[in-house]
Amino acid sequence: MTKQSRKSKESLYFLPLGGAGEIGMNLNLYGLGEPGAEKWLMADLGMTFADDSLPGVDLIVPDATWIETRREDLLAIVLTHAHEDHLGAVHYLWDRLRCPVYATPFAAAVLHRKLQEAGLEDEVPVHIVDDDKPFDIGPFRVSMVGITHSTLEAKALAIETSLGTVLHSGDWKLDPRPLVGEETDAAALQAWGERGVLALVCDSTNVLRPGESGSEGTVRDSLIELAAGRPGRVVVTTFSSNIARIETAAAVAAAHDRHLVVVGRSLWRFIEAARESGYLADIGPLLSDREAGYLPPDKVLLLCTGCQGEPRGAMTRIAEGSHPQVTLEAGDLVIFSSKIIPGNERSLGRLQNLLALAEVDVITEKDAFVHVSGHPSRDELAQMYNWVRPEIAVPVHGEARHLRRHTQFAREMQVPHPVQVTNGDLLRLAPGRPEIVDQVPVGRLAVDGGLLVPVGSAVLQSRRKLMYNGAAQVALVVDRLGRLLADPQVALGGVVDGEQDGELAALAAEAIRKEIEGMRKGRRDDALLGEAARKILRRTVRQACGRRPVTAVQVVRMTEAGFRQYQDVEETTP
Repeated sequence: MTKQSRKSKESLYFLPLGGAGEIGMNLNLYGLGEPGAEKWLMADLGMTFADDSLPGVDLIVPDATWIETRREDLLAIVLTHAHEDHLGAVHYLWDRLRCPVYATPFAAAVLHRKLQEAGLEDEVPVHIVDDDKPFDIGPFRVSMVGITHSTLEAKALAIETSLGTVLHSGDWKLDPRPLVGEETDAAALQAWGERGVLALVCDSTNVLRPGESGSEGTVRDSLIELAAGRPGRVVVTTFSSNIARIETAAAVAAAHDRHLVVVGRSLWRFIEAARESGYLADIGPLLSDREAGYLPPDKVLLLCTGCQGEPRGAMTRIAEGSHPQVTLEAGDLVIFSSKIIPGNERSLGRLQNLLALAEVDVITEKDAFVHVSGHPSRDELAQMYNWVRPEIAVPVHGEARHLRRHTQFAREMQVPHPVQVTNGDLLRLAPGRPEIVDQVPVGRLAVDGGLLVPVGSAVLQSRRKLMYNGAAQVALVVDRLGRLLADPQVALGGVVDGEQDGELAALAAEAIRKEIEGMRKGRRDDALLGEAARKILRRTVRQACGRRPVTAVQVVRMTEAGFRQYQDVEETTP
């Protein structure tokens, strides 16, 4: 790339809109240009999973409004790898961004299936990068550097600009025996370090862990040993995207003269994408769950989805006895070849208790060596810094505690300028010393059916309030003067239980009747009449059980011309 002219006013920026201050939902932007004329390159566009605070919502994607308003200057999205937290939002947000996507063959194969489901396979221009040759995107020259991770074809991005080179690590680790795919390209990373790296934007997930993350090869050896001599079924449940672990399941089955049965749609999707990209060609026949029932228990190894206790995952349905094809019996073995993702402890505990009640043996990462992380521990991070020797370190892909420790660690590694950022921080990398120069709006969007809804929206707040406090409704029928023509009708849902429901409804109806009959003003105004009834309803319920339900009011007013109807549901405020 050409060196910057002394007269140029260009600046190089890094801006995370997701993934800095959290693990997941990665969205990183690099900007280059003069003020107001910057061109932007996006690295990854991922999602995260919703928790119990958002009832009815499974997925969350970053709010990309800031870059959406500048989409004519957004040149492309470059995907580092095929995990959901790095590409899972592309098909939800692409129509708002409408730019080309660059990906490796495997990531493109995974993305293609998502685009097909969304009806976008013929609209999104996906450029497949299948070698290490640099490619130009506007003022950015991008080279993909092979790294090892817990899925195939993970890449670091070396982004060359007129103001210096940024190495965006993506998710990575150092694994001397990754089994499927290549080892981290240490020579290429060292070469970039020799050429000079302005900034290393780096994975922080395991910075709190000393030592090394471990090898997939060692996991395979352990699983083969754990399955030896088992008299019944052996079940392995793991992350669907971990292709090396899928191949390991096949190796375990072969070592013990068992047939590998794949249970779960997402596993089949990733297997198809891997085979389409040239992997898993030698693992032998894979059987479906429909074929498992025809085999003796000691001849079966089941590979299942649902390692995090997901309600619709195969493992949960099997444990509940609701799976149409697969059942487990006393003495069978289930190996959770995965880590426990924070927030999933309750669902996993429930799943494992169901298995224990069925006298099924369970092995987790707490009991044996059955899983290794795809992210670098501190010794691996130290090696990366020794190879790259950046002037600036920018920790990402971590919660606040991870980012803080990684910033300290970079300082210990003699990096001149470690900078801690969080989502929305506009960091100027060059020229001059790195500096956070602005804070841009960030947020989260819930995937609610076919819509994207801000997580703080009234509809989700109302749904959350309904979940915790229930609902209460009152219907009034009055004449043109506002006199009651029938007793108020009160209905409660999820407020109290059993006989108390009817008793509380009757108590509230009587209180509302007295209030309406005692009103001297406002009875001819539907809104005032409804608000009076609402206040009494809420007060009565709160005094009876301490709850503040979502309330709705309906007023039907009979007139000489017929009747008119007024309805209102309370607005939910943050």
